[in-house]
Amino acid sequence: MLSSQTNKRIGQAMHDYSMLSDGDHVLVAVSGGIDSLVLAWLLKDWLKKAPVSYRLTAVHIDMGIWNHAMEDANPVIAVKKQMKKTGLALHVEKSLPLIEDERNCFSCSKLRRKQLFDLASRFKCNKIAFGHHKDDLLETLFLNMLYSGNISTMVPKQELFDGILSVIRPLAYIEKQEVTAIGETIGLKAVNNLCPLAGDTRREQVQKMLQNIYGQIPGAKASLFASMKNVRQGYML
Repeated sequence: MLSSQTNKRIGQAMHDYSMLSDGDHVLVAVSGGIDSLVLAWLLKDWLKKAPVSYRLTAVHIDMGIWNHAMEDANPVIAVKKQMKKTGLALHVEKSLPLIEDERNCFSCSKLRRKQLFDLASRFKCNKIAFGHHKDDLLETLFLNMLYSGNISTMVPKQELFDGILSVIRPLAYIEKQEVTAIGETIGLKAVNNLCPLAGDTRREQVQKMLQNIYGQIPGAKASLFASMKNVRQGYML
């Protein structure tokens, strides 16, 4: 299912950041995008060969964005259909309501993250797994520099609430195209994002900018990714 190189990099990320330990209960955040679907399949498949024993609970937050007159367009039904292919049961939770004048990507993401933290506590999960990959980490680095005035990104493993909960990103060392290739190999298909803001966000703008850089400068992606582990503190303001 996985190429030897892809498998090696996933295993390396898990090892470098000690993502999984014996007895872990991992909440898998499933949005319906190919990244989270592949992550769910991967963690389920990894149970057969991992040197540790852990449990999985897959959760999907239903944002309630779909045309109720078109049953086939219901993303919850579509996500459940794809999750059957992973062999992992799916728990669906209705999204918490957003304040009308706070309907934007940041507020929505923040609310969804809070809800996942609450669900992790309810299900007694000590870890939450997200499907963020190498390209996501690079995009976040530039988003924060361009729009927030700081140098930071999502990290492969992050401890929260004094270590009670950890966020892990097992796909952190592989690229989007590799995630897509895994999905195609095992027959997974991304569920359409029906959010009216999809395709017109700051992240999409940064994606286009980075693709231009990668096209013009050979090896730029590898160098930029390596730079996040090679910060020379003495040469920063």
